Amino acid sequence: MSEPIRSKKTDSMTAPTPQNTPANAAPISSRAQQPGVASIKEGECHEISNAAGLFAANPALLSMMQAKLGSLVGRSSGYIESLPASVRRRVSGLKGIQKDHSKLEAEFQEEVLQLEKKYFAKFTPLYQNRANIVSGATEPSDEQVTVGEKKDEDNDDEAVPEEDINKDEGKDVKGIPEFWLSAMKNQISLAEMITDRDEAALKSLTDVRMEYLDRPGFRLIFAFDENDFFNNKTITKTYFYQEENGYGGDFIYDHAEGDKVDWKQGKDLTVRVESKKQRNKNTKQTRVVKKTVPTESFFNFFDPPKPPTDDDDASSDIEERLELDYQLGEDIKEKLIPRAVDWFTGEALQYENLEDFDEGEFEDEDDDDEDELSDDDRDEDDESDDEGDGTKPKQEAAECKQS
Repeated sequence: MSEPIRSKKTDSMTAPTPQNTPANAAPISSRAQQPGVASIKEGECHEISNAAGLFAANPALLSMMQAKLGSLVGRSSGYIESLPASVRRRVSGLKGIQKDHSKLEAEFQEEVLQLEKKYFAKFTPLYQNRANIVSGATEPSDEQVTVGEKKDEDNDDEAVPEEDINKDEGKDVKGIPEFWLSAMKNQISLAEMITDRDEAALKSLTDVRMEYLDRPGFRLIFAFDENDFFNNKTITKTYFYQEENGYGGDFIYDHAEGDKVDWKQGKDLTVRVESKKQRNKNTKQTRVVKKTVPTESFFNFFDPPKPPTDDDDASSDIEERLELDYQLGEDIKEKLIPRAVDWFTGEALQYENLEDFDEGEFEDEDDDDEDELSDDDRDEDDESDDEGDGTKPKQEAAECKQS
């Protein structure tokens, strides 16, 4: 078994219940409050700035301070030890009761997992029937079509009159073209990963399914038709949970492993080629040097980030990428696969929780701002657009946040 992730952030990545409601461990409350702007005096700002500069110039000092603070976590304040022996005995009794409760919580989570597996076995024939229809191997039954065409009570859209439907139209079309690509592009977290270059390859995606592991965890399976980009018929990604349950009996994310994509010559979508001219100082001759560099692509999903080690300086960045990677896997497992047709039609979007996109955080910009741009600024913008590699500007919002 691989070494589990020990960071606090990844330890809170718990497997959701069947209702897809993550059961995060509740933090221990305290009276300590994070200082707000109003609570920081003017004279303290200079001291804070100096301290930040000191840590920035001495990363070893910062690392030492973090290690020291980390060693203090979990240490007793001395209050419990100061209590009378009879009271401390009662506290120990409560801790014994709590351990019994934790054992029952672990049993509960295990039974939930077994219940999930039981119903997943019932879902599997439905998923297989869906895959056959999408690929064109079979046609839906008349009963399935009738049930699917029944209008929901809250749906006020007018049905297309029977006489207006051309039954011969599209008879040569096999299955439902680009079904999974369209469904993924409607799923917000996945859409942000798909570039224009990826779409040509993802058009050959015929099915997305999952399976449970013998140990805690699950595997996502992406099936593809023959295509111009890679030789894989299936590409899988496996998510592992830690063997021991976390606080509250929840399963805790450990790590993920992805298949290696067997790219065809010159078709690797996860890299791009940069060309640079170089001039010889003596002969004045020029040459073009080409360099392969990583680039944004959905297929980076199959090369998950590795858990941070003690030597990693940017462990927080790795932890954030691990958390994002885990959440993407859960979205595919809990949202995309069970309700793929609703993502294909876009109906699932009305049930998405968009609270993260708080309109109050944004404000309209004045049109005058654009007029204030100089001609040089506009020229620079035009040049930067021309140098793009054809991918969507997925990171624009994130870059704005960091600025």
